[in-house]
Amino acid sequence: MWKYLIIYLLVMTIITFFVFGWDKWKAKNDRWRTPESTLFLLAIFGGSVGALLGMQVWRHKTQHWSFRLGIPLIILLQVALLCWYFFFR
Repeated sequence: MWKYLIIYLLVMTIITFFVFGWDKWKAKNDRWRTPESTLFLLAIFGGSVGALLGMQVWRHKTQHWSFRLGIPLIILLQVALLCWYFFFR
């Protein structure tokens, strides 16, 4: 079970990281943007670490309070959920 969860989270992290970078590129080049709801959904479905890394590396969405607070909150909730599932259920 751990193996599949780790693979899933790594894949989601990588995808989310590059989606943040791609959206930053589109923002700089006046292209159609990725909706913020999509970026949050990627984070919620396991890409939260990739979202946080993407925000820092690409310097993307760092001025938006919803992202500055939301992404770390999602990470904390995911860690709490994993701890509950694996240690307290």
